[in-house]
Amino acid sequence: MANEEMNATGERVAAIFPRFAGRWVMVTGAGTGFGSTLAKRAAAEGANVVVHYNRSAAGAEETAQAVRSFGREAVVIQGDLRSTADIRRMADEAWSAAGTLDVLVNNVGDIATDQMSWRDIDEAVVDRVLAVDIKGTMFMIHEHGTRMLEVGGGNIVNIASTVVVRGSPRAPQYAAGKYGIIGLTKSYAAAFAPVVRVNAFGPGFMSTESTLTRSDWLNGRRERVISQTPMGRVPEPQELAGAALWLATDDASHMTGNFIMCDGGYSMIGA
Repeated sequence: MANEEMNATGERVAAIFPRFAGRWVMVTGAGTGFGSTLAKRAAAEGANVVVHYNRSAAGAEETAQAVRSFGREAVVIQGDLRSTADIRRMADEAWSAAGTLDVLVNNVGDIATDQMSWRDIDEAVVDRVLAVDIKGTMFMIHEHGTRMLEVGGGNIVNIASTVVVRGSPRAPQYAAGKYGIIGLTKSYAAAFAPVVRVNAFGPGFMSTESTLTRSDWLNGRRERVISQTPMGRVPEPQELAGAALWLATDDASHMTGNFIMCDGGYSMIGA
């Protein structure tokens, strides 16, 4: 039976095994949403955590306090993933503060929440989404993966999306960005093998603020998604965090270049 620990925000987090005991895990976008949940779950399983944020400074500090409530170390680092200079600076800061980095979780992604239809396509929004989802993810993998190679090991988990199965008539650039993450995952998995493993995790819809406040979600989208989901509900992010982090554990030691989905069967496909 799983043990449970209480974090600083009063959430119960399952600690099945101390899978990250003594390890350092960096999570991008850990000031809000799924990123914050991933950071807390890693801490519950023994990890010290580098908490990255861009604009959510207060949220990042909250996440860091939750990490420390488990008796772990937390380092907070700010940076814009659209900037390669910021990415290099953050890598220097993270590795200097932690001494090493065992796991990188590239969680940050721009889902173009301000666009509700493909008819509303805007070049600036396209550029912003692809700059974060593809360029930012690529340089994060590149910078940290290179250092992991130098120290002899590490794991990288890229948060993709089940949108790569169904596409996105709402925001085609979002689907393109997530497809790009799959390509980056496979490319760097081959380049870094066998020393550093690189995998991707595809969550479906979750009950995060960014989803719950979208206008389409409030006007029928939620009901349609639930009706098409075999599990019959939209999960809390806590239900998916353990599965995402599993890719960076020793239990997945023979997996690299893989993409796994966790969406309650919403994107179920044949063999």
